[in-house]
Amino acid sequence: MGQSLSDEQPRRRSREELIHQLVSLVRCRAAKRNADAAPQALRFKDRCFTSLEFYSLKDVFKGLADQQGSVRYLKEDTVARYLEIPDILGASPVVFQMVSHLGAFPFLQDAPVVLELPQMIMVVVIMTERYRRVLAKGPSDRTKLLFRSMAVYDRKASTAAAASPPLAQTEDIKAAGAAGALAGGFAVDAPTDDDENGDDDDDDLVLTAYELLDITEAVKQDSAPEFYGAMIPTDNFRKLLMLLLLAAPLEGQESLSQYSSRVSGEELDGLRSTASNILAAFVDAETSPGIRYRHFKAVIPVLCPNLFNGFNGLFEHFLFSKNLDFSKHTDGRRALTSRPSPMLAQPLLPDRGEILNDHVLSQVSMFLPGSSLFRRVRRLYSGNHAGFSMGSFESKVFNWRAPTILLVSGTRLGDVPDGGQESSFAESLPTRRFSHGSKSDRLTFGVYIREPWKHTHKECFGDSETVLFQLEPIHDVFPASTINTDYVAFTKPPGNQSCLSFGCPHPKPSKSHRRDGVFSLGAVSLLLNDSFEFGVFNHDFRSRGGAFHTSLTRKRDFQDRFQIERLEVWGCGGDAEAKAQAERWTWEEREAEARRKINLGSGDIETDRALLEMAGLVGANRSGGSMA
Repeated sequence: MGQSLSDEQPRRRSREELIHQLVSLVRCRAAKRNADAAPQALRFKDRCFTSLEFYSLKDVFKGLADQQGSVRYLKEDTVARYLEIPDILGASPVVFQMVSHLGAFPFLQDAPVVLELPQMIMVVVIMTERYRRVLAKGPSDRTKLLFRSMAVYDRKASTAAAASPPLAQTEDIKAAGAAGALAGGFAVDAPTDDDENGDDDDDDLVLTAYELLDITEAVKQDSAPEFYGAMIPTDNFRKLLMLLLLAAPLEGQESLSQYSSRVSGEELDGLRSTASNILAAFVDAETSPGIRYRHFKAVIPVLCPNLFNGFNGLFEHFLFSKNLDFSKHTDGRRALTSRPSPMLAQPLLPDRGEILNDHVLSQVSMFLPGSSLFRRVRRLYSGNHAGFSMGSFESKVFNWRAPTILLVSGTRLGDVPDGGQESSFAESLPTRRFSHGSKSDRLTFGVYIREPWKHTHKECFGDSETVLFQLEPIHDVFPASTINTDYVAFTKPPGNQSCLSFGCPHPKPSKSHRRDGVFSLGAVSLLLNDSFEFGVFNHDFRSRGGAFHTSLTRKRDFQDRFQIERLEVWGCGGDAEAKAQAERWTWEEREAEARRKINLGSGDIETDRALLEMAGLVGANRSGGSMA
């Protein structure tokens, strides 16, 4: 008997059977109450969807799907129309290419696939935050999947790696494709390398797909190491970036059409320009046809860790059926009614800045949390409104007890100073000078600071969460280092050389830091002179030990000197922070007024002042006011 059992071989199941089994387990809505249900089904269902979300997904799919024979599927124009992707962006084919590949997971060699309900389950899981619950390595796995879904393959390069096996397609898929599901084809060729050893793991892969959805095994089946020969076409990625910038503030039940004003006229030009700035971090659009995986996976975590967050809100729409809504009766029971029309979106900015607008705010959200930005920032200071001086800056920005974002933009200065003011500024900088950081003369830099602003008489302030960044013409991010803490310096006389600097040594009155009025620039630093007329960004790639890390993409020395045209500071916070700042200003004014009126009654002003100085109430750096 034992011999007969040992000779018995399990039946090999086809991929179609395995996918059907996977989807059947997902559809098991009552798995928790069924003691005989597979534990893996419980894990997959519980990690991915609630019962109502899965019901909504089926209802949405039913309402959108076309049918050809026994196949119900979604077409490109249907997906684009449901997600309300603006035609003018040209991003619909790129998105449909992506979902047609992601729907094949975990059998990526079968991509592109027809978008039936099982495939849409995979698409929604991967495109939303639910991927964190099921992908073994979270964001890194998702990044790899998304690159795979956008990539095209250089046949000449990939043929050198391995021969390409034909795609396996069922008759139903062929029929659906003939009906228009795959009309127009894709820019992506079939991957050209299969790992035959992966076939032995098919059963185990499917058993773990709904438990971990580990992409390592899935990708291993159909691609050469490092996606040999694969790249994302530059134009495709630019279109996708425009869509992601538009969708960045989108929440689950918000409509993308509510931001339609951002894709017309001058706003569209601004959106396209912002997307080009981000694209420049990935590839030189003038010389390279596409983005390779090695560069893509290196750039995303540092420069754009939140790049694909817009997909979360966009694809959450599939989990909110427009036919469903729950409202309470007076007796406490819930009734099923039509969902009300969505309300108009609140402005992303309370007032538009000269530098910061909706597009730039979306760009900043690529590396800072959007929850602290969208509808959460207010303008504290603008040089063109309050005046370009350190005094006006202080009167508007100090006492804000929440994070702030400083933005400065201007035009690059020539190599030879033009006029006395430019010459004076050039003389205040070290003679060593690097080449320019880019070809464009338009420059925009910024700094994110968590700590409240203050005078830096002896040392800099800031913490390891401080971020120095560039927005134009190249998107670049310089995270803080923990080796050096010279993050932010706001210095005014007496005793110090006036400036506003980030990443520079503190301008103490010492020869080790200042020589004959010459500033000492940090390895990666931004410095604005005391009149806010000129600025300089320095990037000494070969130096080490700076307050900010060097550029990930520009591994060279460069320096940009520029004339400041716009300077803004935005506070991250709401009414509570604004109220706290106003109360602090009121308190300080009251204290200053009290000091001005103080009178010891001795009749000798000089004696009274000496006594007050001994008490520490006036003198030194304190603003005690006049004794007269």
